[in-house]
Amino acid sequence: MDSFQNLALLENLYRLKSLGYSFVDPITPNLQTPLNSLPDSLGEINQNIAQCFLCDLSKSRRQSMSGYGNIKAQLMFVDAYVSAAEDESSEYYVGRSGVMLRDMIEKVLNLKIEEVFFTHAVKCKPFGFQNPSPSECSSCAPFLSKQIELIKPRIIIPLGADAYRILSGDHGDFERVRGEIIPYGDSQLIPMHHPLYLVRNPSCKKEAMRDLQTIKSQLL
Repeated sequence: MDSFQNLALLENLYRLKSLGYSFVDPITPNLQTPLNSLPDSLGEINQNIAQCFLCDLSKSRRQSMSGYGNIKAQLMFVDAYVSAAEDESSEYYVGRSGVMLRDMIEKVLNLKIEEVFFTHAVKCKPFGFQNPSPSECSSCAPFLSKQIELIKPRIIIPLGADAYRILSGDHGDFERVRGEIIPYGDSQLIPMHHPLYLVRNPSCKKEAMRDLQTIKSQLL
């Protein structure tokens, strides 16, 4: 499925063609890398992500962000997409939400951030304040699937409704599944609020603490 940006480009090109212009460069739509074509090495996967030009986000990003942490982690956190602060700094756990997530890991789960793995479903920052398009999510999906296959986490934590939707394909009410233990291949999903949501809605921190206790119980 072409992204909105590709469709807008095509419409503009057809308009110019009707005015007498001609074109020789082919237009390549967003594509998806077959999962079985990806290497069985996280280092090589990281290189593929860094050199990826499958979707329009490659034109505006500063860099791709493949993930950070233990490549044999039992616990994997998945954010929906790279934030502006992460894209600007090329670092993870930045800003108020990053500090909150670090505190959750270290002070509640009693783990070090080097013991878990943190990544994004979409490895680049979206345009402006938009959410990534379905085709941009689709282009990145094999990279995340391969990371999960190689790391083999026991528990995957989608951070927020967008991350859960991208991972599961479930577009239903996020509150229905938040904090629940959901089978996901050889792993379990336990969705929870995104730390940025908790920064903006501090009254929900009690719910987050209950979700973290659920996660902690599954790691025992």
